[in-house]
Amino acid sequence: MSYRPYQQILRRKSRQIHVGKVPVGGDAPITVQTMTNTPTEDAAATIAQIRLSELAGVDIVRVSCPDEASTAALKEIVHEVNVPIVADIHFHYKRAIEAARAGAACLRINPGNIGSKERVREVVKAARDHGCSIRIGVNAGSLERHLLEKYGEPNPEALVESALWHAAHLQDLDFHEFKISVKASDVFLAVAAYQQLAEACDHPLHIGITEAGGKRTGTVKSSIGLGSLLWAGIGDTLRVSLSAEPEEEVHVGWDILKSLGIRHRGVKIISCPSCARQGFNVIKTVETLEERLAHIETPLTLSIIGCVVNGPGEALMTDIGVTGGGNNRHMVYHAGRTDHTVAGTDMVEHIVELVEKKAAEIAAAKATEDAKQAAE
Repeated sequence: MSYRPYQQILRRKSRQIHVGKVPVGGDAPITVQTMTNTPTEDAAATIAQIRLSELAGVDIVRVSCPDEASTAALKEIVHEVNVPIVADIHFHYKRAIEAARAGAACLRINPGNIGSKERVREVVKAARDHGCSIRIGVNAGSLERHLLEKYGEPNPEALVESALWHAAHLQDLDFHEFKISVKASDVFLAVAAYQQLAEACDHPLHIGITEAGGKRTGTVKSSIGLGSLLWAGIGDTLRVSLSAEPEEEVHVGWDILKSLGIRHRGVKIISCPSCARQGFNVIKTVETLEERLAHIETPLTLSIIGCVVNGPGEALMTDIGVTGGGNNRHMVYHAGRTDHTVAGTDMVEHIVELVEKKAAEIAAAKATEDAKQAAE
């Protein structure tokens, strides 16, 4: 059953750029990013970490390039992974040039930190020569001194002025393949800055709540901040910044997009919080199913409800559903209709089998439709 959100989100119109083969902005899907935390010079460890993020569904990965050893390893990293790599550059313009030559798809820079206009010109030339896009990364924690003196503290106006000031550097060089971020750890500050920036320009925006915190607190902060922006149609690519492994950032990013009906990947589980009425252990069942079904990329919905109070109603809106019953027998729904019962001892294995079969059917039907359209 296809899920139709109650309210269609109208996205802000932005220019489109490319990060490697991945389009960002315009009518392209909102992409999910993460950043590695391994030493970039350890190519094997960095590649392994990127591959875990690829399994989680990442679209773009950023790696830090603070020194020559990092940019030297970048060539091997780019060659061995399947997603475009963004090189994170902060102060030394030569690292940006080396990263572009090594195959980075995008350079994350702060033009004001790069140095003189001539150095910015050299970075832009390298980006243009090697087909790189650029992300202007403005952060509330590292605003330029003249803006702090002007505004007294980091505020939305200062972040936006910084972003547009840096954008002007690139536009003066006739370079337009860039996106912008104006991140802050304060949710209200970040959201207000992005709202103002969205009205002031048509550049694609990379959104995020920086330094959001650990897995739980960071997920909550990011969901509030990014959810508010995405609901307002703001954002072309995102990163959930967590003190957690990169693949966890990817999972949360996808969950935010799926919750808003923006993008769908894998199994969306609708489950009850559980109570004394439950006919089986809902919490343990959902935890197990999330792990067992993590490999599925095909979008579909699964409801896991402990009792008949809400179970039948939720099943009406999901591809497959299970509602807890008595005597260790639970009702299984298919396409919103009662189909058969299953014993509690066999339930998890049975659900996994049903979901895998349904996912294969959906994928096959899509492949057939795609082939038909290609032939026409």
